[in-house]
Amino acid sequence: MKARSKRYKKSVELVDKEKVYSLNDALSILKKVSQPKFDASVDLHFSLNIDPKKSEQLVRGTVVLPHGTGKKVRVAVFCRGEFEKQAREAQAEHVGANELIDKVAGGFLDFDCVIATPDMMKDLSKLGKVLGPRGLMPSPKTGTVTNDIVKAINDVRKGKVEFRADKQGDIHLGVGRISFSENKLIDNASSVINAINESRPATVKGKFVKSMFVSTTMNPALRLEA
Repeated sequence: MKARSKRYKKSVELVDKEKVYSLNDALSILKKVSQPKFDASVDLHFSLNIDPKKSEQLVRGTVVLPHGTGKKVRVAVFCRGEFEKQAREAQAEHVGANELIDKVAGGFLDFDCVIATPDMMKDLSKLGKVLGPRGLMPSPKTGTVTNDIVKAINDVRKGKVEFRADKQGDIHLGVGRISFSENKLIDNASSVINAINESRPATVKGKFVKSMFVSTTMNPALRLEA
């Protein structure tokens, strides 16, 4: 069993594992616990009452965090011609067509978000096994397959993030940094919670969110009212 640090053990003392916290109370506690030496991420964890094997119960969408993510988002844009110029002027980190596809196929993954023009999707399909498992495959549903490259890049810069249930029916999403004020974290977290509740598939019966937790990097999680 992995030995826990003194800092972690001290943090555990502030958390009641049997208690269900309000979002406000949980974030207040997380702001008080001892943090690692870096600006830790604040993350929400959802366990959903869905069957991921059923296509009609796939949960995927986007949400704009009112106060951003707290980190620089590296954007890769797959496009040709005039769109390349637009993407570079919008300061996308990586821009290109087949040459960028080959680079990614060769193992390059130094980006956090992928945007593509519709005409690139046929060529981009060969990266499905690389981008798909990492949640990076662009999709019209999330606004990452578009001819409006500039808007897509700006949306990401403003704090637009994508959420997607994994094979276990869970969603894990960062909502900011522990250096954020409590009010900013509450705003961001509330936006995510609302967006996920609104993504409930019509075929789901009973309670949609089975459980919900909030945590910071390298610290215990607090259970939230779901």
